[in-house]
Amino acid sequence: MMRRPRATTTKAVIYNENENTDSDQSFTQMISSDEEMDEWKPLESTKSFSKAARAPTDGEMKAAPKRTAKPKQPKVPKPSAPRKQAAEQEDTVMPVSGGKKRKPNSDDLGENERKTQTGCPEKRGNSVRMKEERISFIVSDAHRTDGWTDEGASQSGLQVKKEEAPEEDFTFDEPCLKKQKTSDTSQRPTFPASAAHSLRNELNMNWDLIEVLSTLTCVERWVCGNIIKLLREENTVPFMVRYRKEMINHMDADAVRDVQMVYAELCSLAKKTQSVVQTLKKDGVLTPELEESLRSCRSADDLDHVYTPYKKGSKLTKARRAKALGLEDAATALLNVPHTLDLSAWVKPGTEGLSCVEEVATGVEHILADIIAKDPETLTYIKTLCEKSFVTIQSSVSKTALKEKEQEKVAQEHKKPGTEHAPKKDFDKFQLYFDFTCNVQRIQPHQTLAINRGESLKILTVKVNIPDRVKSDFTRWCINNRWRPKTFTREELHAIIRNAVEDSYKRLILPFLTRSYRTKLTSAAEKESIAMFVRNLRQRLLVCPIRGSVIMGVDPGFKHGCKLAILSPTSQILHTDVVFLHNSGQKKEAEKLRHLMTTYSCTKVVIGNGTACRETESFFSDLISRRYFYPLDVSYCITNEAGASIYSVSPEAIKEMPDLDPNLRSAVSIGRRVQDPLAELVKIDPKHIGIGTYQHDVSAGALKAALDGVVEECVSFVGVDINICSETLMRHVAGLNAGRARSISEWREKNGPFINREQLKLVKGMGPKSYQQCAGFIRINPQTLNSAKLSPPCAPENPAPKKSKGKAGCSIPTSLNPLDQTCIHPESYHVAQRFLSLVGGIVDQIGSACLKHCVESKVNTSCIEELAKKVDTTPETLKLIIDGLTQPPGFDIRQNFGQADFKRGIVSMSDLRVGAVLTGRVDNTTLFGAFVDIGVGRAGLIHKSHITLDKLPASQRRRSLALGPGERVEVRVLNVDAQRGRIGLDLIRVLQ
Repeated sequence: MMRRPRATTTKAVIYNENENTDSDQSFTQMISSDEEMDEWKPLESTKSFSKAARAPTDGEMKAAPKRTAKPKQPKVPKPSAPRKQAAEQEDTVMPVSGGKKRKPNSDDLGENERKTQTGCPEKRGNSVRMKEERISFIVSDAHRTDGWTDEGASQSGLQVKKEEAPEEDFTFDEPCLKKQKTSDTSQRPTFPASAAHSLRNELNMNWDLIEVLSTLTCVERWVCGNIIKLLREENTVPFMVRYRKEMINHMDADAVRDVQMVYAELCSLAKKTQSVVQTLKKDGVLTPELEESLRSCRSADDLDHVYTPYKKGSKLTKARRAKALGLEDAATALLNVPHTLDLSAWVKPGTEGLSCVEEVATGVEHILADIIAKDPETLTYIKTLCEKSFVTIQSSVSKTALKEKEQEKVAQEHKKPGTEHAPKKDFDKFQLYFDFTCNVQRIQPHQTLAINRGESLKILTVKVNIPDRVKSDFTRWCINNRWRPKTFTREELHAIIRNAVEDSYKRLILPFLTRSYRTKLTSAAEKESIAMFVRNLRQRLLVCPIRGSVIMGVDPGFKHGCKLAILSPTSQILHTDVVFLHNSGQKKEAEKLRHLMTTYSCTKVVIGNGTACRETESFFSDLISRRYFYPLDVSYCITNEAGASIYSVSPEAIKEMPDLDPNLRSAVSIGRRVQDPLAELVKIDPKHIGIGTYQHDVSAGALKAALDGVVEECVSFVGVDINICSETLMRHVAGLNAGRARSISEWREKNGPFINREQLKLVKGMGPKSYQQCAGFIRINPQTLNSAKLSPPCAPENPAPKKSKGKAGCSIPTSLNPLDQTCIHPESYHVAQRFLSLVGGIVDQIGSACLKHCVESKVNTSCIEELAKKVDTTPETLKLIIDGLTQPPGFDIRQNFGQADFKRGIVSMSDLRVGAVLTGRVDNTTLFGAFVDIGVGRAGLIHKSHITLDKLPASQRRRSLALGPGERVEVRVLNVDAQRGRIGLDLIRVLQ
């Protein structure tokens, strides 16, 4: 069936490149002003992971057709202007010069726009994400796709179609409308009003959680409500994405995790606000106006801006000192009834701060400056001015770095033999940023992170330049509009207001804007970096396994030799050894290799890419070229060994291979990474797998949560055979944890293999919710049971004592259920049976050509919606059932992903020529390009400027880099720098 296209809103960046950028107010100078503002720290200030996708309350870019007018801001004490509901736009328009609107076209996504990566991460496309569109059965001709959230398309003759999303434009720090399937409004499951009211009372904030969540994540309100409901019911993301599609509007796992993360941050903000309110109440400084302002904050930045002046340990602000002298009434009178104000009446000789008219006027100025800096309408206006101006971020080499560099140079000249010096900083790494200036709307994420790192090392000095015109326009607007006295005002009182506006801008608002820009840039860069980690990890985990082959894993080395491990087709260790291939006696070692490979019929060698990799590869290549292993047809591949050494000494490795030397465990791990990458890599902390960039410059907590989430997603969607999978792999199945995985493993050892999914209910710690979450991702493979040669009745005898504990309140069947080997959830088994009856099939025919033909005939004669009504289910559930029934036994979604490349010869870097066309496999992607292994021992770089839309398949055209680890590409050599070991490549096309 065809679906309606989903609406998307394109945000536009409006700025004037001709604006003056003479403002040189440095970041350091602003922080060291006499106001007690906290120092900005790149790593600490980015704990809130959603600051890059902020609501319009922060004065960010608004959608061109319709705006949210004057949203709520922290207010002290002025009330904010009423908010307007932002309406979704069906047609995308972009503002151009002169205020006109036009339709976007393909030219809008030019090279500069493709380079920009500071936008909303939700705009990532549908190539590497788990599923952007649901695979649908249709009657007309269509093509197969590799969407795999629903186990992927099976090899049946069923026609499937995947809708392609339109190309997008994007802007700095502005979330886009998430692309989602448009559902029938009448069938939308909605969040109960009573539950929404209860949730708002629970948070005790002045905003509606669902509304704010919808604004921040660009997801429809009803979808946000359902996601909150599902999360509060302890549902996992993989379960929601596969089995609750109609409730989440077919969102993919990444999008749901984004909503989950923002929801957690909003709840955390509410808790922090409540804590701040209690603290201020205890200190006796809480006023109704202040509490109103605190409970209206929608981000951690807003909360800090309001709370900072009242923090314990900070010096009393100028405004609070003036208020303590009783000058607040004078400031209020100046704004409301200035004709009645007589400053001389407030003079108290002998009292500091009130001894003369000038001191009284200064105190009134400080109070007014504080009011102006916290007024929502004023902050909105100044942010709007900045958006229309050419605001830049500038970095330069710091004086400290220059001094240290000079000291190192002197020390090097007078260095004495045998003396050791402290490790020096690598100044050259930051040479690009010694004199760097860039528009904040154009700076790249990797540039932001590099600048932050250089600043933290005290190598760079960073400042944000706001044009002087912003100050003049802002001052004029404040004096003539927002803070204009209501009645006649004498000239000396006008001077007080003018001075207050200028003081407020320089001392309070400018540092606030600087911190805001730095925080938003850092947060956006962190999001993009983490998104790159997630995409790379998913690609690495989903590499197609090499089945049915004996493999030799080689951990290369010089002094301590090359460690070998020969593994059976089922990853069992057959033999381990050490050979010294790079010393004298190579002929003897070659004989040993031939004997081992002949004895175990091993034809595939996996070499780790660590020390001595190139030399080991050359040794094997030479033997293969001489047909040394004849009659065996031997080939080899190079694999990433990152994390193998760490894993070899981990408790998991010791438990799994207690009698092996740690070096030999590394060889086993290297071999298994090719045999079954998912099962092996889940044993290693994702941050040690060697993916992504700037790992230590992003929030450790946010990175860990994202990587753990994608591991759970991959393991769950691939599925696990509960009777043979390791305990480590089971931990990552949705709904399971280390304790439940251990209980399942113990039950399996005590009672034998599981006969059906229902027996999981007998496992200790497996409650109804845990069973619901994990059951659909667990497989009972009949072949596994047959190979075990165990009779089915052996398992249910032992669970009988558990009945007294309530674990087996109902009878558990002891027979094999063929549906347990599919992706169909047990809650839908009755629907599957009704559908089988409808098409004239039986469960024993699952995956057979006969059943495929029956299903295809029925789908071609009736639409999915009609069939769903006949079997009393939703179309989404029926599509999943059809997938499960028609996929062949043992179907693996990873078959649509590439395998490791095995080769028999070797090419060196000296053989490369500019203009040569080669094929390779992406090894890693970064924020500035993709590294490709072209088989010369050194990865080449495709700079992001060469990854253009016309070179990518339509399904991979998205805002950020579309390439991921494992993808095969055709490239052209642009340049070769043998001295520095660098190879520049140009992308020709992605090989399908």
